[in-house]
Parts: sequence; structure tokens; C-alpha cells
Amino acid sequence: MKKFDTKKMVILALLAALLIVMSFTPLGYLNITLLNISFLTIPVAIGAIAAGPTGGAFLGLVFGITSFARCFGLNALGTVLCSINPVLTLILCVVPRVLDGLILGFVTNGMSKLGAPKYVIFPVVGFLAAALNTVLYMGSLVLFFGNTEVIQSYWNELAPEGGVIAFVAAFVGINAVLEAVAATIVTSAVAAALYKAKLILSEDRR
Repeated sequence: MKKFDTKKMVILALLAALLIVMSFTPLGYLNITLLNISFLTIPVAIGAIAAGPTGGAFLGLVFGITSFARCFGLNALGTVLCSINPVLTLILCVVPRVLDGLILGFVTNGMSKLGAPKYVIFPVVGFLAAALNTVLYMGSLVLFFGNTEVIQSYWNELAPEGGVIAFVAAFVGINAVLEAVAATIVTSAVAAALYKAKLILSEDRR
């Protein structure tokens, strides 16, 4: 893997700073239900497009750390989970986001090598950023905390007769759809603007 050039490092630094700002302001989350609608997968997707798996994983790590920080009073569910097991909560917040960014980088590189048009890559990566984040986070939530009283109470309320898939679908609800739509549109627009400015994908990929 080639070393990052200065341009990529600057882009990643700016995206990391944006993630931090978004995490602790209304820019990053829309609070309408128990689960917040998050827009933080968007910088991760753009970073993965700009700098591949390493860049995506790095920004996923930043996302995960800020998500864990919000578990100390800024996120209701996260605060409850942290009081049950802070170590598992840290893993829950960080690992799915790092994997999300890593996978997005591989998808970007793979599609580029296959000759996919840039304006196809951008929406695909944007959509996957939100979709994978939901799947990985909810899968980890069920794995780590599925037997806890708080998750069981939601399970019995939302999907009393259903299995894991029914519970996850009911739990994330419209939030997952809105996140995916927002991530697809905004990632496509921002990545296209950066591409036109020759700030990303302006040369052959790795």
C-alpha cells in the first residue's frame, strides 16, 4: 500500500475534525426516537473513497471513540449500556465503525479496479456506509447485550413473537432508512465535488 500523500492526510484530518464537531453538536445526530439518526457515516464514507481501507478505518475509529464518549450522558441507550458493561460498550461503539470504514475502503478500491464509473461508486459507498453501520452495530448489540434486561424489554415490546431480524427491523425502524438515504445523497454530492476539484480519485488507485 502506498504511503499517504499530503493531500490525503489533510483530507483525513479535516474529516476527523468534522466528525468530532458533528458528534457533539446537532449536526451529527437527529434525535427523534430511542436510536438517533446519525450522519457520521458520511465523513467515514468520504474518507474511504479518498484514502481507501486505511483512511476509512481511521475515520471509523474516530467515529467509534466519539460514539463511546456520548455514552456518558449524551446518549440514553449508550449510557444504560455503559452502566451495565463499559468494556463491551466500548467494543460495541468502536469495532463496528472501524469495520464499516475498512470495508468501504475495500469496496471503493474493488469497484475502481473493476472500472466502475466514479459516479456509481459514490452512491454505492454512501449507501453501504449507513447500511453496514446499522447491521454491524445492531448485530453487536444483540450479541453483547441481547440477554440484558433493557434489551429484552425492548425486544418483548417491539417483536415479542419474532427473532433477531424482526427485532432489529423494529428497533431501527425508519431511522435506518433515513440514514441510508441521507448518506447516499450527501456522500454522492460531496465526493463528486471533491472529485471535480481533483482532490480525490484524481489518479490511479493503489
